[in-house]
Amino acid sequence: MGSLERVRQGLESAGQAHVLQYWPELSPDERERFLRELSQLDLQGLRVHCEGAAKAAVTPPERLDQFMQPVPAELIGSVKKSDPNCLAEWEDEGLLQISQNKVGVLLLAGGQGTRLGVQYPKGMYDVGLLSGKTLYQIQAERIHKIQELAEVKHGSSCIIPWYIMTSEFTLAPTEKFFKDNKYFGLESSNIIMFEQRMIPAVTFDGKLILQERGKVAMAPDGNGGLYRALVDNKVLEDMKRRGVEYLHVYCVDNILVKMADPVFIGFCVCKGADCGAKVVEKAYPAEPVGVVCRVRGVSHVVEYSEIQPETAELRGPGGELVYSAGNICNHFFTRAFLEDVAENFEDQLKQHVAIKKVPFLDSCGNQVKPSKPNGIKMEKFVFDVFPFSRTFVVFEVLREEEFSPLKNADGAATDSPTTARNALLAQHCRWAAVAGASLLDKHGNVLSPAASISDPAGGCPILMIC
Repeated sequence: MGSLERVRQGLESAGQAHVLQYWPELSPDERERFLRELSQLDLQGLRVHCEGAAKAAVTPPERLDQFMQPVPAELIGSVKKSDPNCLAEWEDEGLLQISQNKVGVLLLAGGQGTRLGVQYPKGMYDVGLLSGKTLYQIQAERIHKIQELAEVKHGSSCIIPWYIMTSEFTLAPTEKFFKDNKYFGLESSNIIMFEQRMIPAVTFDGKLILQERGKVAMAPDGNGGLYRALVDNKVLEDMKRRGVEYLHVYCVDNILVKMADPVFIGFCVCKGADCGAKVVEKAYPAEPVGVVCRVRGVSHVVEYSEIQPETAELRGPGGELVYSAGNICNHFFTRAFLEDVAENFEDQLKQHVAIKKVPFLDSCGNQVKPSKPNGIKMEKFVFDVFPFSRTFVVFEVLREEEFSPLKNADGAATDSPTTARNALLAQHCRWAAVAGASLLDKHGNVLSPAASISDPAGGCPILMIC
């Protein structure tokens, strides 16, 4: 049986025969590309995927309030509350592991900057620093710095390999951007890019969406697609070959991320953890961030939409929020844990529903860009492996020092290029002030770090370091 006939039968058995309705109109090259794309689909599991997506879209999220508990205090470290001697000990341990080439960083970079109004990878975005540095460059320079700190402390050169998970949309432009920028001074052999899987988008009645006459609408399988991608691309084997035992995993859009933070790494290693999460204290009860907690006795991230207001507003004896540990997608994993997940638990990861605007062909074959959501994209989240951890820990950090995501275009109240830029500049001004520098406006008047950032006309000279 020919390849086309196998694909046709697979689509028909899944109730998706409409996908080939424009086949006679395609050129030979278009047919070849389309057949190659369709052959890569899991045709046997296609009916389950499509029907499951349609069902999940109309199923309300499970209310987990009655099963939730805070993470036990003994499993929590904090830059603000932990003993300074412990913090110093954890930093020493982290730098030791880095100096021994046992630490890698893994960047989740499969998404485009669509909400920012651009069609290229978020890591290539310039938030408006005077230097013009992009998120990728800022992160690369931080890898340089932490390697240097470990080398100075322990007297031996070291390498932190940078693993970058991309998608069909971001791999080629990311590779080109790094090459054009000479890998920001890092060795190209220590930057390992790999691609996550794509899965088809589905209509509300469970049908595949044709984006073009010879193309099904596809989307990355979420940052939780990491675990399958590690196997598909033999990344775990590369880590083992390099002797990497510990991974710092993070999202591309946080301009304040501390790459391979030695305090966090050391804390997790000293606690014997196989999995850890950095968190920030929630700004207010209804803040739209997931909460790191326990559900039915095991570690979880519960999305804000799954928590009742009265639970979110619960407070402890000191007035603090009971569920205050806001998830910022900043994690620690041992390589052994990732191998365990890939081998034993990947197929148990929860599928999440994302309702999206998906370009489609109308009944006349014309492409339409919808004005309201019309499709379902199923995705997995990186934190959905927490329940499989045997020793899970939490490390609380200061929001102003470690978390300022870039998600929205300028004009939005939060998470915009302006808020990200100001967060970084404010941090640098605080550092300068702590080092004894005076911050002056253009008239020579001394400014507080906060004032120098909130008033762009202040002309804070420290901005030049960014």
